[in-house]
Amino acid sequence: MFTHLHLHTEYSLLDGACRIEQLLDLAAQRGDKAVAITDHGVMYGAVNFYKAAKKRGIKPIIGCEVYVAQRTRFDKTNELDGQSYHLVLLCENNTGYQNLIALVSHAWIEGFYNKPRVDLELLKQYHEGIIALSACLAGEIPRALSAGDYGEAQKAALRYSDIFGEDHFYLELQDHGLPDQKRINPILIRLSNETGIPLVVTNDCHYLTKEDSKMHHVLLCIQTNHTIDDKNGMEFGSEEFYYKTEEEMRSLFPDHPEAADNTNKIAKRCNVTFEFGKTKLPHFDTPNGQENFTYFREKCYAGLHLHYGENPAPEIVQRLEYELDTIQKMGYVNYYLIVHDFVRHAKEVGIPVGPGRGSGAGSLAAYCIGITGIDPLKYDLLFERFLNPERVSMPDFDIDFADDRRSEMIDYVVQKYGADHVAQIVTFGTMAARGSIRDVGRAMGIPYATVDEVAKLVPNDQKMKNITLQKALESSQKLRERYEADEQIHELIDMARKVEGMPRNASTHAAGVVITDRPIAEYVPLAKNGDSVVCQYTMTTLEELGLLKMDFLGLRNLSVIHDAVEMIHIHDPNFLVDKIPTDEPKVFQMISAGVTDGVFQFESSGMRSMIMQLHPDSLEDLIAAISLYRPGPMESIPRYIENRHHPEKVTYRHPLLKPILQVTYGCIVYQEQVMQIFRSLAGYSLGRADIVRRAMSKKKHDVMQKEREIFIHGLVSKEGTIEVSGCLRNGVPEETAQAIYSEMESFASYAFNKSHAAAYAYLAYQTAYLKCFYPKEYMAALMTSVLDNTNKLSKYIAECDRLKIRVLPPRINQSMVGFTVSGKDIRFGLLAVRNLGRGLIETIIKMRQENGTFVSFYDFCKRTYGLINRRALESLIECGAMDDLDGNRRQMASAVESVLAYLDSDHRKNLDGQIGFFDLGEEKKQEEFHLPKVSDYSASEKLSQEKEVTGMYLSGHPMSPFSDCYRQPGITRIGEIIDDLQEGNGQYHDGDMVWLLGIITRKKLKTTKKNSTIAFLTFEDLYGSIEVLVFSKILEENFSLLQEGIILKIYGKISAREDEAPKLILESLEKVSDPSQVEKLAESTKISDDPSSKHHPKPGLYLKVAGEEDPKWIQAKKDLAIFNGIVPLYVVFQNEKKFFRAPRSMAVDVNEPLLRELRRLLGEENVAFVEQ
Repeated sequence: MFTHLHLHTEYSLLDGACRIEQLLDLAAQRGDKAVAITDHGVMYGAVNFYKAAKKRGIKPIIGCEVYVAQRTRFDKTNELDGQSYHLVLLCENNTGYQNLIALVSHAWIEGFYNKPRVDLELLKQYHEGIIALSACLAGEIPRALSAGDYGEAQKAALRYSDIFGEDHFYLELQDHGLPDQKRINPILIRLSNETGIPLVVTNDCHYLTKEDSKMHHVLLCIQTNHTIDDKNGMEFGSEEFYYKTEEEMRSLFPDHPEAADNTNKIAKRCNVTFEFGKTKLPHFDTPNGQENFTYFREKCYAGLHLHYGENPAPEIVQRLEYELDTIQKMGYVNYYLIVHDFVRHAKEVGIPVGPGRGSGAGSLAAYCIGITGIDPLKYDLLFERFLNPERVSMPDFDIDFADDRRSEMIDYVVQKYGADHVAQIVTFGTMAARGSIRDVGRAMGIPYATVDEVAKLVPNDQKMKNITLQKALESSQKLRERYEADEQIHELIDMARKVEGMPRNASTHAAGVVITDRPIAEYVPLAKNGDSVVCQYTMTTLEELGLLKMDFLGLRNLSVIHDAVEMIHIHDPNFLVDKIPTDEPKVFQMISAGVTDGVFQFESSGMRSMIMQLHPDSLEDLIAAISLYRPGPMESIPRYIENRHHPEKVTYRHPLLKPILQVTYGCIVYQEQVMQIFRSLAGYSLGRADIVRRAMSKKKHDVMQKEREIFIHGLVSKEGTIEVSGCLRNGVPEETAQAIYSEMESFASYAFNKSHAAAYAYLAYQTAYLKCFYPKEYMAALMTSVLDNTNKLSKYIAECDRLKIRVLPPRINQSMVGFTVSGKDIRFGLLAVRNLGRGLIETIIKMRQENGTFVSFYDFCKRTYGLINRRALESLIECGAMDDLDGNRRQMASAVESVLAYLDSDHRKNLDGQIGFFDLGEEKKQEEFHLPKVSDYSASEKLSQEKEVTGMYLSGHPMSPFSDCYRQPGITRIGEIIDDLQEGNGQYHDGDMVWLLGIITRKKLKTTKKNSTIAFLTFEDLYGSIEVLVFSKILEENFSLLQEGIILKIYGKISAREDEAPKLILESLEKVSDPSQVEKLAESTKISDDPSSKHHPKPGLYLKVAGEEDPKWIQAKKDLAIFNGIVPLYVVFQNEKKFFRAPRSMAVDVNEPLLRELRRLLGEENVAFVEQ
């Protein structure tokens, strides 16, 4: 037998192309008994490789091709240490595995210089249980031989042999057809004969088949940013780096069969086992050394009495006892205590903590001990959704902290458990469908415009977020046509399919943190990503290995709530946001009216439309809204709303469903409801019910079919014990049971975790409450949280205007770091001004507080001398922050240079010991400094300067008189386009046509290679700004109108490229000087007014109604608003004899429930859907 011992999987990022699953399928097909994984410098794929190999009956050999420093791992001088040697290390046993992860971890944490490097000292320290191979041409020995230095090669070989011991170091023979290998192989054989070091035949496998060599070359080009035709690019020089058969390998060295035999001997010696499923929780030290469960129990009961009184109902005590018993038996007491401890710490030091997230909010024990903040009994949340004896995977508390203080929490656990016991977690960016087309197109040298055009043909809406290229070809006719008609595009897509899904880069997971009982490097290899130490195994793998993984998430809204409450405490020190009533009618009235800008979870236009129809009046309604407004369950929204407003229409297939589904008006909305149906109707335990629910959500058809039988007929053990009673025994007819099971089956993958929805609905309610009753404080905190996002800031300033709250410009004597309440108004924060750092602002505020306000321009310059530079001073003048001081903006701007020079000169004199300006009295100094007598800037100049240094207009907005125009059909808000495309909500897409109303704030001309002129405009409305591209023809025709400061109504096509900010390509424009000129945008056309006509020119949903005020049209609009999507909407208004092409914001997601409702409302003959 022959075994491959030198192989690179996809985790040798953008170099290895042996995909683990495909590799092991091929190995199994050939009958290979063992295979090694030896990725470059990392062990990312070791566990996945191990599991996949074991599944196929193949022995996994765990290894790594490490980089060895030429000197020590601490030497990092470019001339001497820029290159390192390769060395293949294989784990002989579990001791070897422990040593290999130690080597790899040290290489990253201590030895990283271009590559993660070990050195001889580390190899000596961690050699036990490791078999080493001399590697490829980049190994120390082959490199010395290539340089003609046999003596140095011999010295290195004996050194490695001495380090690893007899029969633990081998000289690799490789032949990929490279001249250097042909030359040095005879010398390697001689070296083996002279030193007694055995030989081993390997192939440096980087891909699976010879035909994959081009794909591998493309991968290298993606890595190095070259094209395949670039002669300076990285290339392997042959097509032989593939997973060869035993016959192919033995034929390379027919005179040395023992070298091939050695591969099998090594494989037999390598036996590493991984332990899965056994938890390795760190121990929690209780105060005073109290036994952990006793301490935990006491804490839980203290919380129980706090929440439910001294004599809680027996069923509450019973629930807690059940949870405590389960937690103890499953070994998670320490888990709860660890989470409780860091949540407690966060609260003690004032770090905002969320009320819960995920299924953990269903635990009463977590609520009692203070981990979560929402009552699971009140909202019928299930503990078993989080933890039950039948669950195999570890439970998972996800904790939200204020986004600007998350790092403090990581610092806390590092300090408590030790830096070597805490690490963050790696995550991989993979080449998705569109991304793989772009990467491969770039590597193949195909023009960007062509690649971009093809990539955009891949569907990219919410329902197809994880679409593959194969699915894209099946679902997109245009993509399929290009693929079949164009040979270059055919090759591009075929190549993209080969690399699709491969990891492209490694980064740090946004939330995951691991805490271990022993040093982490004893369990998993570590790496460094920037300053963060990360586990090289992903979250899922770490859980399988039994390590404690938690999500420390940063949530901006927690910072907003905290900052708003801090401002409220200035005038209402007793206000507690956690004690607000959750049934305040005014809050629900505000939400129902759609006044939800800035309200957590309810900001999007689609969600706003839904809740305006829903008219929520309880937290339960908000929980349902959050759960329903997602792809999939959205189809249930019309039924849910209809049933909510007409309870008499609610029906249940069986009376046992009523107590479960009553809260959601007869609709299955939550995962917990699926579990309760299994329990109530068929007698399942909640643990078993959760397992079946998971199988349904993952579409495991074999499990689903088996459980259907059990759900209906029950399950009886061999001993005759009834384990599951089944529906029939509980009086549910078979036909009814079948229908209920089918409904659960179809909806289970869409059902939402109610525990998570409840926690987020509570947070959403808190933000709505603050906006309703403390709008100034809330909006100030909200705007501070988006200082780095001009579009969102514009949107919230516009919302303040709608709420009749003035946003005052910055003032040096009143402004704080962020936005603050100033009487009935909000004052602009200085941190929003460019060229000012937080440290400088805090110093200015401290000066103000300790020594009084600044009385003049000179006084400010004098007191901040040495702290503020010229650009920062000019920014303060230009934004208007100095307007309350003496002089106008132009006077101060004109004096900047002279006052700084004045102060510099005097400071030097003072340092020289001369009697200078500083020895004069303050009044005398002030008298000797005068601002120049110049007139102020014009209003338009001021606006321009304000815009330049803050991104906003502060002393007025040119578009303010047009604010009502944005409520008209057809006019799209720029902020909506930007937010939607950035957040991927699927409302706007590349190529959509929209009307905008705004002002040109910047213009830049550029001459193309073809000597034509194009313009790049910054176009802004009250809600954001966007770059507008104007091609030469339109530019020439409208040059006089395309000037800065001109207000226009423009029509154009959205250009949304994945790697760029959205743009608009201008097609037509109209100058607007008065709001009355902005009419409703409706388009006359010769299209038939018969929606059922088959002569419609383009795909879309066509409706015919009596008129714009027709109640049926008004209701239809509400239904349509729920189903935001990508299908264009066209409406014929018969009375007005007008054809209306709806704006992109009204495009819909056409589905059967929507069509059924529209046909019922408008009549079958008045609804037509033309498919693409």
